Amino acid sequence: MPAAVNTFLIVLAAIFPVVNPPGSALVFLGLTRGAAAETRRVLARRIAVNSLFVLMGSFLLGSLVLQFYGISIPILRVAGGLIVAVSGWKLLNEGSQKDIETADAVPRTDLMSQAFYPLTLPLTTGPGTIAVTISIGLSRATFTGSSGELIFVLASLLAIFVIALSIWFCFAYAVRVQKLLGKGGTEIAVRLSAFILFCLGVQILWSGVSELLTSTFASR
Repeated sequence: MPAAVNTFLIVLAAIFPVVNPPGSALVFLGLTRGAAAETRRVLARRIAVNSLFVLMGSFLLGSLVLQFYGISIPILRVAGGLIVAVSGWKLLNEGSQKDIETADAVPRTDLMSQAFYPLTLPLTTGPGTIAVTISIGLSRATFTGSSGELIFVLASLLAIFVIALSIWFCFAYAVRVQKLLGKGGTEIAVRLSAFILFCLGVQILWSGVSELLTSTFASR
């Protein structure tokens, strides 16, 4: 039992800061301006379910997929970092005239078509999250014996489920945070979260580039 608890806490502590559901919820608010509260709740549920499958797939099958296509984790970080940085830059530079009170209602179908891309991938569970989750999945090889590996897998999947649940909660009730902060506070929070998202993308990109450069010079 202590091993299962330790694994649960380690996986939760490794993935949660990268996903950052509270910060992502503010970005979610900025990208769904003008949407009805009901639409946001439905969208939050879809994003949470999508994130659950992305995280579970990365944990269980991520290494096999990368090996099949010959994609290294540094390349994954470089490509994903570019996408995250561009998304953050775009949100950061959006005109402040798109106010919720004056914006037309965003068509429900348009938002629902964006539930997986870009709202789930890469904005919620992006390449950084996938890389971390794949790395955790690869650590299964360090466990000897079927019982130890089974405990590790079950505890990790429970941590992933808790993270998906936190994504749903933060996204579904993000509008309450919006009301608490007010119009100006929400604008500031969204811009700040967008800047953090941009910085996160640059950090992921730089991590991938650094690993590629290190491996290149090491091979010479």
